[in-house]
Amino acid sequence: MLYRKKWPLIIFLTPALAFMIVFLFYPFFVNIYNSFFEIPALGVEPGEFAGWKNYAMIFTDLKMKEAFRNTLVIMACAVVFQVGAALLLALLVDLIPKGANFYRTVYFFPIVISATAIGLMFYLFYMTGGALDQVVKFFGATPPYWLGPKSALAMVIIPVVWQYVGFYFIILLTGLNNISEELYEAAKIDGATRVQCVRHISLPLVKPVLATCVTLSVTGSLKVFDMPWTILPNGAQGTFFTGTYMYFVTFMKSDVDYASTIAILIVVLGVAAAGVCGFIFKERGEAA
Repeated sequence: MLYRKKWPLIIFLTPALAFMIVFLFYPFFVNIYNSFFEIPALGVEPGEFAGWKNYAMIFTDLKMKEAFRNTLVIMACAVVFQVGAALLLALLVDLIPKGANFYRTVYFFPIVISATAIGLMFYLFYMTGGALDQVVKFFGATPPYWLGPKSALAMVIIPVVWQYVGFYFIILLTGLNNISEELYEAAKIDGATRVQCVRHISLPLVKPVLATCVTLSVTGSLKVFDMPWTILPNGAQGTFFTGTYMYFVTFMKSDVDYASTIAILIVVLGVAAAGVCGFIFKERGEAA
């Protein structure tokens, strides 16, 4: 009865569809077109046909290999430490009878802060004479150069992972709160411990929400830009990611056609990563 009249749905859905066509699908197909032509600078019409040259360059570009390798590292860290920590915190807070709202606010707070501001804050921590150096000196040790070639990647990944723990914490805690209390009460009557309730009730029922969080964290790793660029711009000390390298190629090297190819690669990798996550979390016996 509610959807008997279809025209109101069309009226409300059409503007959103038009917005996506203009600002998402059209630029995407223009990028595909641009990747096959020579474009010397931004705002310049495509020149000579380049064929598959830009796509072949991806496999020989050492900086692109570095960016892809670093992106895989941050993907793994996002799944293990970002979503893993969020799941652990959500399970612990779900067991607290009072004060859950306090932890919701505290853990979610980093999300409302600009990533650029957080990047600047961590850069001040890492810089020579900064907060970390003061802590190390307090214990009588000699502080290392935190943003050196050996530790720069880890120093960049830490704030990226830290900021979004609260985001996935809220999603997972909401999923846990939607589980009926009757299931836990029945399990307790049967003599189940808290650990057994978590293992056999909480984790299986929160699996779809967990799958969403893993998918978001993996695909989001492909688009990481603002915080790494604030801490170490231009991919200094081997800290290029796919997102930062695409920006570097576009605006620093003015190689628009190659940057368009990298953008397409990011989209393809995002779709593939989402498909892999969906396959991993697919229920047994579920149709593909």
